[in-house]
Amino acid sequence: MSKIRDLFGVDTGVATTQPWKAIVEAQQCPFLGKRCYKSRKSQPEISIGTCTVAYGNEPIIICPTRLLERKQVFNDCLHLLTGHQPGNELHILSEVTVPGGSIDFVLVSALDRKVNDFVGIELQTLDTTGTVWPERQRFLHSKGLSVPSADIQSVKPYGMNWKMTAKTILVQLHHKIQTFEHLNKHLVLVIQDRLLAYMRKEFSFGHLAQQARISDPMHFHAYSLANTNNGHQIRLAERVSTDTAGIAKCLGLQTEANVELAMIVATLEAKLSNWTVFTVA
Repeated sequence: MSKIRDLFGVDTGVATTQPWKAIVEAQQCPFLGKRCYKSRKSQPEISIGTCTVAYGNEPIIICPTRLLERKQVFNDCLHLLTGHQPGNELHILSEVTVPGGSIDFVLVSALDRKVNDFVGIELQTLDTTGTVWPERQRFLHSKGLSVPSADIQSVKPYGMNWKMTAKTILVQLHHKIQTFEHLNKHLVLVIQDRLLAYMRKEFSFGHLAQQARISDPMHFHAYSLANTNNGHQIRLAERVSTDTAGIAKCLGLQTEANVELAMIVATLEAKLSNWTVFTVA
């Protein structure tokens, strides 16, 4: 079985024959209804389209947009709109700037275009190390498509950046949840169940409410990938919740400072090159 599990939103394991040539040429993301925004740096006209890959014999979602399937993640946040009333309209806004950063989506309950309540929703999937491109190309080659032989023969591997992904999102949440708690609103982190399991193992998560409490401002919604006749679909597997103090405890007071330093160092190191060397003329 190919290590590519979803390509342009299509499950590669579905038994029925797929028109892969047309799918790849169209470069459409079915979850956004437009072209896949992830393109190759060396070939910006080519969308990569890889949503989910196999890692440890299990599917890992690597594109946040994959979580928008059927808009289920928004349905699963409706109960947190405690100020919503029958007759109100529901709106989904993207990339909203708030104190502490930007929020991926905000689910809004409004009447006559006046906001009655809202819920912030962040999507987080695993970042990869290395490159998934050779696996993508080998999959297409196996389906009869013509791809460069260098891509097929490439031995470049890929991995999952568990540690930095988890640290980064927790630090970001710590900044943002203070705003939402102050406003008595809810912030939801939507992740895959495997990432939540990693966080539990590596961070202090024992104090989180295992039965999510609507009174808590910070909620984690973890999704699994369930097999269906039409391919795998996301299913809400678990909900846990906490508050600002709880997120700080997840990191640990000293750990938080170390995490932010590690993030800054990683950013700086990624930019180092021969062109950035400072020399005295």
